[in-house]
Amino acid sequence: MRAPATSTRVVVLLAAAVCINYVDRGNLATAAPLIQDELQLSATQLGFLLSAFFWTYVAAMTPAGWLAERFGARLVLAGGVLIWSVATLLTGFANSLIALLLLRLLLGLGESTAFPCSSKALASEVPTERLGMANGVFSFGYLVGPAVGTLAGGMLMAKFGWRPVFVLFGCLSLLWLWPWLRTPQRAVPPRRTSDANTPSFAQILRQRGLWGASLGHFASNYNFYFILAWLPVYLVKVRGFSMTTMAQIAGGAYLINAVSALFMGWATDRWCKAGRSPDLIYKGVMALNHVASIGCMAGMVLLPVGGSIACLFAYEVVCGLSSPGVYAIPQIIAGPSATGRWVGVQNTCGNIAGIIAPALTGLLVDWSGSFVSAFALASAVNVLGLVGWVVILPRIAPLNWQEQGATAS
Repeated sequence: MRAPATSTRVVVLLAAAVCINYVDRGNLATAAPLIQDELQLSATQLGFLLSAFFWTYVAAMTPAGWLAERFGARLVLAGGVLIWSVATLLTGFANSLIALLLLRLLLGLGESTAFPCSSKALASEVPTERLGMANGVFSFGYLVGPAVGTLAGGMLMAKFGWRPVFVLFGCLSLLWLWPWLRTPQRAVPPRRTSDANTPSFAQILRQRGLWGASLGHFASNYNFYFILAWLPVYLVKVRGFSMTTMAQIAGGAYLINAVSALFMGWATDRWCKAGRSPDLIYKGVMALNHVASIGCMAGMVLLPVGGSIACLFAYEVVCGLSSPGVYAIPQIIAGPSATGRWVGVQNTCGNIAGIIAPALTGLLVDWSGSFVSAFALASAVNVLGLVGWVVILPRIAPLNWQEQGATAS
């Protein structure tokens, strides 16, 4: 049975939205070697600038989930895209650390809507048996964003400087609003659950699965944001690559990540249809990601340049394989009546890593004079991921919120 055309269009547009999301948030990291030299920033200052986006992003994540369920994902996401597109465009005119900082805060506010709104829409529009592929396409979107932004942005910045690129990408981001606002509403209303099966926020917060997924999400994001924020600087300043070569290496690595996620989304649906347990599939892939990432983080900083790049690519493969599960797991467990709020909380906890990883890396680099301690910490954080996804997270299956309410009372 084929997915309805409107649902397919929604999935594609959501994937495009998070692709734009990651292009716009990642542009600062791509431009970091140029901005650092132009504004004479220390590694500590650059680290705090790279983390500033997450201050408002994290703070607004849970309210964004509530807004998505209260006013609808379509309207809230459109407002978020408008805000973050304008913030990206104006960054091209910033001429001080303070101006850049304020615009990154505005960018984080706008982008906080993306994942709660998208997860709410996917849980409402896509049947459970197709969530693997839908999340694979969705993950491809946000993982190919850094590839597009780093490769295209890096090449353009090398030729024209960083300011025109921010203006160009901000204008292009606004174009997404046209097809999104013209997408027709479904002829059949989104599936609804009874009031008895719609949990309170307190019920959601009492779920062990929420906190296991949140801890696992934090550990996954620590490695991801550490690489996303500091890889361009590391490749240029430590490994000695030019801006053009850096863009090619980093862009290629992010593309591998995206293709890996798309493959895993397809494979998950195939395995589930063949009768394999979603619990075994998703937890197994999450464990693989964190075990492999321990070695990859160490290899990136300790091995010669060829081995370092190989470890980077290996990390991107396992990271991509785990990506569909990050949001498919709460969509399966929470269901359409609670996914927006669940993902709002989970994403809030997960993206605290975005505050810590860039800033702490800058402090460690200035303190130690090298990236060794920063990569060592990133490697160690993977232990938390194993605990969250494998030990704390219970069986991955839909919750009966009516029973949960009766148990709580």
